[in-house]
Amino acid sequence: MTAAPHYRSIFTQFLEYTQQKNLPNGRTLHAHIIKTGSIHCSYIANTLVNFYAKCHRLPEAHLAFESIENKDVVSWNSLINGYSQLGGPQNSVIVMHLFKKMMSQEHLVLPDARTFAGVFTAASALGDCFGGKQGHTVTVKLGRCDDIFVGSSLLNMYCKAGLVEDARKLFDEMPERNSISWATMISGYSMQRICGEALELFRELVAYEEEYVNEFVVTSILSAFTLPEYMHIGSQIHCLGLKHGLLSHVSVGNAIVTMYSKCGSLDEAVKAFDLSSNKNSITWSAMITGYAQGGDHKKALELFSKMHFNGLVASEFTLVGVLNACSDGTAIGEGKEAHAYSIKLGFQYQIYIMTAVVDMYAKCGFLDDARKGFDHLQEPDVVLWTSMIGGYVQNGENERAIDLFCKMQTQGISPNEPTMASVLKACSSLAALEQGKQIHATTIKHGFGLEAPIGGALSTMYAKCGSLKDGDLVFTRMPSRDAISWNAMISGLSQNGQGVEALELFTKMQIEGTKPDYVTFVNILTACSHMGMVEKGWEYFNMMSNEYGVIPRIDHYACMVDLLSRGGKLNEAKDFIESAPIDHGLCLWRILLSACRNYHNYELGAYAGEKLMELGSQESSAYVLLSSIYKALGRSSDVERVRRMMSVRGVSKEPGCSWIELKSHNHVFVVGDQLHPQVDEIRLELNRLSKAMKDEGYHLESDLNFADLEV
Repeated sequence: MTAAPHYRSIFTQFLEYTQQKNLPNGRTLHAHIIKTGSIHCSYIANTLVNFYAKCHRLPEAHLAFESIENKDVVSWNSLINGYSQLGGPQNSVIVMHLFKKMMSQEHLVLPDARTFAGVFTAASALGDCFGGKQGHTVTVKLGRCDDIFVGSSLLNMYCKAGLVEDARKLFDEMPERNSISWATMISGYSMQRICGEALELFRELVAYEEEYVNEFVVTSILSAFTLPEYMHIGSQIHCLGLKHGLLSHVSVGNAIVTMYSKCGSLDEAVKAFDLSSNKNSITWSAMITGYAQGGDHKKALELFSKMHFNGLVASEFTLVGVLNACSDGTAIGEGKEAHAYSIKLGFQYQIYIMTAVVDMYAKCGFLDDARKGFDHLQEPDVVLWTSMIGGYVQNGENERAIDLFCKMQTQGISPNEPTMASVLKACSSLAALEQGKQIHATTIKHGFGLEAPIGGALSTMYAKCGSLKDGDLVFTRMPSRDAISWNAMISGLSQNGQGVEALELFTKMQIEGTKPDYVTFVNILTACSHMGMVEKGWEYFNMMSNEYGVIPRIDHYACMVDLLSRGGKLNEAKDFIESAPIDHGLCLWRILLSACRNYHNYELGAYAGEKLMELGSQESSAYVLLSSIYKALGRSSDVERVRRMMSVRGVSKEPGCSWIELKSHNHVFVVGDQLHPQVDEIRLELNRLSKAMKDEGYHLESDLNFADLEV
């Protein structure tokens, strides 16, 4: 009896040190109880395990746990919840191992509500549905399902595993619910983008149990409505949060800023950001990411600078947003600074940061730096590999993209949809039909359907490779077709001499209600140009702005100049260029110059060529054509002037290059190149074909005025 007050005193001291996380005093007290023999008291021993666990000293907590001779449920709970609360895959694995050990015949201590809460939290972190379901079975067997904390933890596990139907069944059977239960179920629907069910459940909560509408619930429901078409619902929830006085909670403010940013309403996001009185790094990150995703990279970087000067330390999420803002190609200097700052903060091995770094360098065209970052990590992360493959494709390094994809396959890393879309784009650019078919087979092997972006990428690949039948087959089987998919097929038909079919498909696109974009009209105008349909071209050019609000860009003006030039309306093309309200640089005059050569309109050709010279063209073809035109006009002094100008400006002729795919291998040929292993055989075959053509009576027709193109 005399020892009991002594134990209570130690117990009280340990509780105080645990709340304060006062590790030095706790260790001193630990030494004292070992010296006095108080360690043999189960209450003291359990408190000691809990103390070290709460101080995140789990190895020491584990040692203290193992020293307990008669472990009870409190002993096990202290250690299980210590590991569970610390989180992470390794700690979660230990939790599941401890739970199995606790239930074994050797120890057989029956778990209680706190045990299950820790176990289900660990199962959620691991995505271990099997282990979680085993735990669920034990709760049913022991009659613990009615406990609200057990039910909420189990609900969270099913939601995080994406098993929302199982979660909803459990939710409906819960005899008692609290705000956490409601928030968890709503969040489960939100994570799976099942917006209708999330909204219906939220409305049920507001109608029948409005007292449970708190910051957790509002944050969960706002995360469901982050697409532009749902912004009106998000705004209503914003108003409801205001009505309940929840905007003072930083998590709600962050969710509102994120919702408006992801919906593309940056003005509303800025208002919510400015009105937030309690900003943390997540608030700043949400606004920075919003600017970056909205294309306003300058404001994103300015806000990051302001955040830094306000003394807030950037999180990994902040830096991802900043690096994305530097990916537009004009902010590589700031991108390098952000990279250096991430290393300073110790994020150089953080997969999300390094993936953003790789993506930033690749999008800015610094492929060697991107590859260094990629090789530095050596992680089997599909997003990282996809960023590198996509970077190669974006910069025209299509062979390297396909090679890296093959390496990805050999290392057993499963691709995702963006990976396959990038590789298919590489095949499109190379016109590598056989490789494209192999990639198509790979998409089927991995279970990808014909939804976007796979379906669109496949139809584009087949169309660009000239396999229109296969492209149309993919296109018609797509469950839904967006503007990109329609554009791919219209472009394929147009580029392969089926302009009438391209225009008919455009009409079908209009009938189905898909709104054409600027790319659609580039393809349509190209089709008109190839068929010489000048009046129809003018009709579509006017339609794009009058009916669809698409402002003509330089590509559309180039198509119109090409259309007029091909139709022989060279003076009309000249007037059109000079009246164009956009800065078109060299592009339009270059098209007219080439057309003047074809129609032998030397005077107008000279006019167009001199315009290019005034604008400082660095393309050798412009100088070659202009020199040849002056030669045709007998103006030898102008020929010499153009040649001197070409020399002074350092313009040199680029050698021609072509390639062909045979048996899954690309053969590349460059003018004057003698490196191909079969060059002698190729030359012999060319000579044979040339002789056969002459024997058949074919004679090369050429304009002597343009025969001498060497400058």
